[in-house]
Amino acid sequence: MRDDAWWVAVIELPPQPERPPGSPTKHAKPVLALPKGLVDPGEKPAETAVREVYEETGVTAEVIAKLSDIKYVYTRTWAGGERVFKIVSFYLMRYLSGRINDIAAEMRIEVARAQWVNLEDAPKLLAYKGEKQVVKRALKYLQDHPEV
Repeated sequence: MRDDAWWVAVIELPPQPERPPGSPTKHAKPVLALPKGLVDPGEKPAETAVREVYEETGVTAEVIAKLSDIKYVYTRTWAGGERVFKIVSFYLMRYLSGRINDIAAEMRIEVARAQWVNLEDAPKLLAYKGEKQVVKRALKYLQDHPEV
């Protein structure tokens, strides 16, 4: 909590590589999303979430509660257009340390920038329906658990 408000670390995705060369990106609306990624071998989903938040935002955090699993299918734009079924677990976390957007240079292919967004504004700003629902769950959890 900062300034009597809850905040969420979000990432702005880089422009998609499949855009035709010379296509306008200056006025394109940024795509904002929650940090997420693949579970490494031997890693638990909550550990993945903490690691991915750090890698994609520069922020070290600890898990407070699991909020949701989102299941979806997408078609890869590489590797022959294969369809991929994915389950992403989302957690409410507490900031511990770090500076937003202080991420490794090699992460810039996945993250254009990371920023803090007021949690109440996040459902209007995030690009993906499932993630909008996740931040609404986070708000509800915080209302129901004022001790956090």
